[in-house]
Amino acid sequence: MIRGVLIDISGVITDGPGGVPGAALAVARLRAACLPIRFLTNTTRRPKSRIVADLRALDVIVTADDVITPVAAALNWLSENGHVPHLLVHPDLAEEFAGCKTDGPVAVVLGDAAQGFSYANLNATFRALHKGAPFLALAANRVFRDGDGQLSLDAGPFVRALEYASDTTAIVLGKPAPDFFRAGISSLGCRASETAMIGDDAENDIAGALSAGLGLGILVRSGKYRLGDEDRVTPRPSAVVDDLTAAVEMILKYV
Repeated sequence: MIRGVLIDISGVITDGPGGVPGAALAVARLRAACLPIRFLTNTTRRPKSRIVADLRALDVIVTADDVITPVAAALNWLSENGHVPHLLVHPDLAEEFAGCKTDGPVAVVLGDAAQGFSYANLNATFRALHKGAPFLALAANRVFRDGDGQLSLDAGPFVRALEYASDTTAIVLGKPAPDFFRAGISSLGCRASETAMIGDDAENDIAGALSAGLGLGILVRSGKYRLGDEDRVTPRPSAVVDDLTAAVEMILKYV
């Protein structure tokens, strides 16, 4: 029995500058079935307000509370541990950290900085880590599908490079971190075994969800999916389907 659904955004609902065909209607079908939904995303190039606006532009019914990003986990960590962020993030994301304290020990916060991954910025971040700053990675995805339809480097390769150089292990806050999935499950108000995850990333979305105890992990062949991705991860997806429409069709059989 499935009582709640977590859905990745990039590559599942959005795809480059446009949307995946039928995605808005698929989300509407879940809502019509009275299934609570949360959009669990590792996207770190845009603030939550932009993510919500982009979904609404595709006719997806969504509120800000429906979207869960790693930024909230980072802000909680910084507040609870009394650290000031040393940011290596996209300029559009910096506004999310505007309310952070400005004095105290430093913690590195890294997201997908895009063109911000310059030598100067990476080296300044390395030096902060070398001095003992904790390392918070908003996400560690290898690649994402860019606006031109090609795969591009995501934050993960830069996380690994800085870990190697500084001999520091990053605290990954987004998928596939179990706590990130638990935050989504808690927001849904159901048990992990009653929750389904839909995503296009076999490693971070699906294997991560199933390792966290979710009852169903459905990999879609849209977005960054490449033939054979399901054979490269453990645990394997519960199912591999064409798109969000097919995934929703499957989930509704479990309601």
